[in-house]
Amino acid sequence: MSEEEMTEATATEEAKPPLAPGLEMALAPPEEQEGDARRRRGPDPLAGLRVWQPRTRLGRMVRNGQVYTYEQAIDTGLPIREVEIVDALLPELTDDVLSVNMIQRMTDSGRRVRFNVLCVVGNGDGYVGLSVCKGKEVASTIRKAIDRAKLNLIPVMRGNGSWESSEGPGNSVPFKVTGRSGSTRVTLMPSPMGKGLVIGDYGRRVLNLAGITDVWSRTAGQTRTTINFARATFNALIELNLTRITDEDRRRLNITKGRTMR
Repeated sequence: MSEEEMTEATATEEAKPPLAPGLEMALAPPEEQEGDARRRRGPDPLAGLRVWQPRTRLGRMVRNGQVYTYEQAIDTGLPIREVEIVDALLPELTDDVLSVNMIQRMTDSGRRVRFNVLCVVGNGDGYVGLSVCKGKEVASTIRKAIDRAKLNLIPVMRGNGSWESSEGPGNSVPFKVTGRSGSTRVTLMPSPMGKGLVIGDYGRRVLNLAGITDVWSRTAGQTRTTINFARATFNALIELNLTRITDEDRRRLNITKGRTMR
């Protein structure tokens, strides 16, 4: 290859727009994917991105490289209606199936069995989503719950709002907030760094995927209901985003929203 051809090839590579992280991983050469395939178990999560044909305006922008971060996708103001958009922009999302309940109903034609699945997804750094789905088969219902949770992602507001902490950033909630679902009420309160998650198991799993590591909590109502307890914790995180905060309080409490690692 001559120097002119090498220069043109280099200029062409530099002119290419940056792709979303998930698309780069999905479209990487096969040699680079062999090592990941050996460690991976189950179906390939990036297989859908290789054959993805966007059906929405935002999906085409992600596919063409015009949007390559989740924050940019939110700033566009366009709704996120394709799961592949989330997979391309946030490939590090992990999922956790909180519960699988079997529901039996007696009908004229016989006994009908359906499954109720509660699932939460998050990247452990400021984004979390939760969903509840019903279906006839466990595997397909879990897949549907994971996809719906990805479309319900919210940015998580974190800060250092405890009087016991010294100044500096924190991974707790910036102020007390209450979430409710049914008769279950969950109140999240700021705690100092190192305290851990003082909350029930299902609330702890939601907060872990949200990126919150320290929190006090207080509960009321029927807290033994798994779905309502997880939903109440998730609704408390939604209430954080609905609270109006001044710039002075934002600086004083070291509030961050969404991802902190760029």
